[in-house]
Formats: sequence, structure tokens, C-alpha cells
Amino acid sequence: MLKKELVEKLDRLAERYAEIERELSRPEVIRDLSKYRELSREHKELSEIYETYREYRKVLEELREARSLLRSPDQEIRQLAEEEVQRLQEKAERLENRLKILLVPKDPNDSRNVILEIRAGTGGEEAALFAADLFRMYQKYAEEKGWKVTVLHSNRTGLGGFKEVVALIEGEGAYSRLKFESGVHRVQRIPVTESGGRIHTSTATVAVLPEADETDVEINPQDLRIETFRASGAGGQYVNTTETAVRITHLPTGIVVSCQDERSQFQNKQKALKILYAKLKDYYERRKREEIARERKEQVGTGERSEKIRTYNFPQNRVTDHRINLTLYKLQDVLEGKLDEIIDALRAKELEERLKLAHIA
Repeated sequence: MLKKELVEKLDRLAERYAEIERELSRPEVIRDLSKYRELSREHKELSEIYETYREYRKVLEELREARSLLRSPDQEIRQLAEEEVQRLQEKAERLENRLKILLVPKDPNDSRNVILEIRAGTGGEEAALFAADLFRMYQKYAEEKGWKVTVLHSNRTGLGGFKEVVALIEGEGAYSRLKFESGVHRVQRIPVTESGGRIHTSTATVAVLPEADETDVEINPQDLRIETFRASGAGGQYVNTTETAVRITHLPTGIVVSCQDERSQFQNKQKALKILYAKLKDYYERRKREEIARERKEQVGTGERSEKIRTYNFPQNRVTDHRINLTLYKLQDVLEGKLDEIIDALRAKELEERLKLAHIA
């Protein structure tokens, strides 16, 4: 059985759900587009809790009725009642677990699209090649999920690696699954640039930011320094003769973003602003999280940028996620975008910790 305080909370949510349904049918609310959208969003967020709780209460009522038949003088009826009680108890337990999960405070960014940023770390050209491997891995994973990937900015090397690549990933639940990828990824393999056959260790840094816009972060135009320059690229890419590349510096925070992939200065500016909004949202949210450092340490969360989260060992065909001590001997599958086994384990760990923090477990 659910704790009394959880039942009371569910009763309040059910009442709120019914209240929203009444509000959404009122003509003055329908005419107020902003209010209507706000209520519709809340209605959608509460709908699964409401339906699950309604089913749970129905099962409890059926369970009470089935238990009353256990006192029947008819042996056949008692036997059928015992089987029904067993079935309903199992169903009630499943619904209780589901309700506990639904009551856990959600990450408000989970439904957002993602700004993915991958930078080559230690290891020179090999680190840049590894960054390209990681980007391809996420492209494959996005393709499998039906998400759209748009490159916002990239800086390629002569051998086809990336010093840096920034992309927008659009799709249902993109941030809720990819947020665990932030941190330092380490690779152990023989680089193509190594003639002696020695295994090298290189790194790349991954940052996963929820997409943001002007409604999330207010930017004073006077706080921006916008510069233009000529775009250029390695490996046969075009070299612009006009200044289409854009660099934007947010003066209060010192955050700098640039974009040169488009041939239009306007398009590059729009893409750079999209990256800047996401970085500023992340910056201010990180400052808030520092104030509740104890809770942050207890959660798997999105990980610190400086934290080594995963190792890709080619000689042993091994991938190890150090946060949850998970090791898989299927490196090539992972690099082909088969990330669900790792991500599902990280989500389960996060849920376990959120349940503890919410005193629901």
C-alpha cells in the first residue's frame, strides 16, 4: 500500500486535473491563447498520473471485493477468489511502483531538444578523430530514435577529425536520454597516426545542453560583442573571401561562441545565438546547482565536464561507464549508436536516487 502522504498528494493532483479540465472548457480561457497553452501543458503532464491513479483505485476496489469472497462457504468460489486476489495484488503493486516513479520531480529540461558539443581533448590528431567517432555515434543513435541532427558549427582537421563540433538534436525526449553523456570520454587504441603499433590514450569532452531561447534567458544586446571574420576549413573545404563567420562574446560571463558553417552571415549569427542561449541557460543553472552541492553529488545527473565518465578500449572490445561500474564487451555496437543499454542503466540509477531524495522509495 502507498504511504498516507503519497495518497493525499495523489488526491490533490487528481483534484487539480479535474479543475484544469473545467478551466479548459471555459470560453474566456479558450480565447486567452497563452493561458490555454499553459493549462494544456499542465493537463498533459498530469494526465498519466491521473489515469494511473484512477486505475489503481479501481484495482483496490476490486481487490476488496475479491477478498470478501474468501469467506464464502463455497470452496470453488474461495479458490477462484484466491487466484483473483493474487492477480490483483500483483497488479496493484505494479501500479504503486509506477505511481512512485510518476511522483518523482521531473527534470524540467527532459522534454527539450539538445545542443550537443564535442571537443577534442588530450591526444592531438587522435583526439580529434575520436571526437568525430563520438559525433558519428550520436548521429547513429539519433537516427535510430527518429531525431533530427543539424550541425551548427564545426572545425575539422586535415584527417577528418573534429577539433570541435556543435549540433542541434531535435526529437521527443532527446535531452532526457542524452543528458548523461556530458563529461570526458576516453579512448584507448592504436591511432592511425602511430607507426610503432603502440596503444595511446586520448580524450574528448562532450557537453549536452538543453535547447534554450529568449524566453529562458534574457540577453541585453549591449552585453554582446559581435565580430565577423572569414570562414575557413581544412580538408578541401571552401575558404570564404567575405566575412560570413560570426563570433559572439557575452561580456558579463565571458562565454564565446562562433559559427562559420553557413555561407550567410545572418544564418551564422542565428546559429551562434542558438548556441549562446543554451550555454547561458546552462551557466545560470549550474550556478544554482552549486548552491545545493550536496544533492548534486548524490545524483548521477549530467556529470561534471571535467569528470571522466566512460572509457572505450579497442584492444579489449570494451566500453566501461565509470559512474555505475557498467562494462560491456560490445564496443563496435556502441560506436554504431547502440547506446540504450548504457543509457537505460544510467536512467535507472538516476531514478533510484531521485526516489531517495524525494522520500518516496
